[in-house]
Amino acid sequence: MSVFTLLFPDFSLILIGFLLARISHWGGHFWAGVEKIVYFIMFPALLFYTTSRTQFDFHATGHLLQVGVIATAAGMLLGWLARFLFRSPPRIFESGVQTAFRFNSYIALAIASRLAGEQGTALMALLIGFLVPLCNMAAVYALAHNSGRLLKEIASNPLVIGTASGVACSLLQWHLPEGVNATLSRLGNASIALGLLAVGAGMRLSAIHEAKGIAAYFLSVKLLALPLIALLLGRWLALPLLQLQIVVVFCALPTASSAYVLAARMGGNGPFVAFLISASTILSVLTLPVWLHLVS
Repeated sequence: MSVFTLLFPDFSLILIGFLLARISHWGGHFWAGVEKIVYFIMFPALLFYTTSRTQFDFHATGHLLQVGVIATAAGMLLGWLARFLFRSPPRIFESGVQTAFRFNSYIALAIASRLAGEQGTALMALLIGFLVPLCNMAAVYALAHNSGRLLKEIASNPLVIGTASGVACSLLQWHLPEGVNATLSRLGNASIALGLLAVGAGMRLSAIHEAKGIAAYFLSVKLLALPLIALLLGRWLALPLLQLQIVVVFCALPTASSAYVLAARMGGNGPFVAFLISASTILSVLTLPVWLHLVS
């Protein structure tokens, strides 16, 4: 399967969502509802379904997790370096630094599914399950420095709950009734298409005039530095091809669309974060095929 064939359906859905949000008269409340049902119901169902049906060998996937954690930690350090490199208006750094290391899980699982079916989805879900808490902690810390709120954010995150419960079922060898599995499978399949449509609908291309330099820096860290670190480290550790592809794709993902919600909810600069989310999504159309080609 060519890189173009692999990525075209997913980016087409993002484009359709972008166009629908601008030519339809459904209103922002409609798309907010779509994102909520995907994020809180359908997406956790997909994570639970794929992880609960996978027999995890943590000895075999240990290096995969190491690469993902080290590359993400490097993104956090590079992101925080912007505090010393740029002079920016208030709340620009605190709001935008999360975009240097957070990732769009919708796109992650869509690509992983097309790349290697349930096996690819399970490997990507494992990375998501380990790194969603870490990324959320770093993002909330930058905006709040409040450990009580931080722990609450992590404990209630539906992606963490879905992945952790699925891994627990797998390790305990619990088998759900076939009817339940079928329901979870249908919810999971629907989540990918709806999630990508919501990504496109949420794109915003304004507010860049405030801090062009630091915006370009955050985008470069997320789309260029992180996947390069993952590629070099993965090859050094001799990861199997599929694991190398998954971790490089994971690190090359555009930033999470939920970064805007977090910034807006915690008094940050929401429009600036919305621009960074949109710009990273658009630029990833160019960068993701390059990284996939390098590991194919």
